[in-house]
Amino acid sequence: MPKKAKRAGSGKEEEPVPCKQVKVETADVPSPLNFDSPSDLFESLISPIKIETFFKEFWEQKPLLIQRNDPAVTTYYQSLFRLTDLKSLCSQGMYYGRDLNVCRCVNGKKKVLNKDGKAHFLQLRKDFDQKRATIQFHQPQRFKDELWRIQEKLECYFGSLVGSNVYITPSGSQGLPPHYDDVEVFILQLEGEKHWRLYRPTVPLAREYSVEAEDKIGKPTHEFTLKPGDLLYFPRGTIHQADTPPGLAHSTHVTISTYQNSSWGDFLLDTIPGLVFDTAKEDIELRAGLPRQLLLVESKTLRTRLGGFLRMIADRLEGTQELLSSDMKKDFVTNRLPPYHDGDRAELFTPGGSLPRLDSTVRLQFKEHMVLTVGPDQDQSDEAQEKMVYIYHSLRNSRDTHMMGNEDPESHGLRFPLSHMDALKQIWNSSAISVKDLKLPTDEEKESLVLSLWTECLLQVV
Repeated sequence: MPKKAKRAGSGKEEEPVPCKQVKVETADVPSPLNFDSPSDLFESLISPIKIETFFKEFWEQKPLLIQRNDPAVTTYYQSLFRLTDLKSLCSQGMYYGRDLNVCRCVNGKKKVLNKDGKAHFLQLRKDFDQKRATIQFHQPQRFKDELWRIQEKLECYFGSLVGSNVYITPSGSQGLPPHYDDVEVFILQLEGEKHWRLYRPTVPLAREYSVEAEDKIGKPTHEFTLKPGDLLYFPRGTIHQADTPPGLAHSTHVTISTYQNSSWGDFLLDTIPGLVFDTAKEDIELRAGLPRQLLLVESKTLRTRLGGFLRMIADRLEGTQELLSSDMKKDFVTNRLPPYHDGDRAELFTPGGSLPRLDSTVRLQFKEHMVLTVGPDQDQSDEAQEKMVYIYHSLRNSRDTHMMGNEDPESHGLRFPLSHMDALKQIWNSSAISVKDLKLPTDEEKESLVLSLWTECLLQVV
């Protein structure tokens, strides 16, 4: 029988407790973006650049600047987040550190000007106007519906978490020193103008954030000013700094970022342990004890022996049907945004329509919010662990805590015996399929499988 996926335990909350989601009201503004599909959304975001051109010439390679003079785009971008939105947000309970930072670049270093506890709008405005401080607002998609809508579609498109931060900087000021990030960055200029300088990476496709001394980064490779409606992309590792030109109004931009810890190296770290574990079960060589004092000495023989084992595992990989993913798939779907909706959440994610029967035709729904993976049975000891099929989904994820660093988020999904894999793949790969055609030995198992998926709102009767 299928079982609920084992839910992660909930750690104790640290103060301040997560705030309740607060909707920030904005006037309806027509969107120039196309939300018909994840790829349509991304192509409209980088318009007029085509997707094929973007990934061939720019992605992970070099910056892309798109300067627009389109009033419709400008008006839409300005609606995504404004300085004035902070007043209504602060009235609902925003905290320094958790929800926002106040900072300024002083002599090439970031100076944090946060107070303790709750942030009050009048104090923010005072620091903004008198201390020329930048206000950095964390993960505004928690409150701004349109950013939720955009980022949810981008998570579907990239298959990676997508976060965002808003930076509001007064005239003649700079919030952050030159630095590089460990994420792919898309900058949307919302209000005012921002002067940018980009520099050649010292660590291409960097895996961590780092501040760089200005006297060591050379001259800018790119220098320009973003205006409302403009978009800037640059790869992780790109050194950058930005300031609001003097004599102008404040600048507001949103940084949308993705692909943190999403490299081939990360994938190998995720999958190789499972391969080693399975190979050791079947090959006595890997279960043999290490030579005496191996950990005390270094030798060429050791490296040769290790190389042989790696080749053995590579050979095994060629014949492996299902890769054991220990963390990446589950972490992505557990931490990502729930599907965007503008109606009643409870109604949307409650099973509806006809119960699936043996003579029903069914299909998946919310497929872009699911992952199918194989892993060990979490209810068994390491010695006796059997493989299970897990379907994790994000339908019940919390928008309120998205990208806020929760250490132990709750996972949602189902698990099935490995013998159900073929039937699950039939459903996964079909636009619609008859229940009676599923590759399971009994009609009872076929009905039980589709009923479990339907109850979890992952399947509908056509």
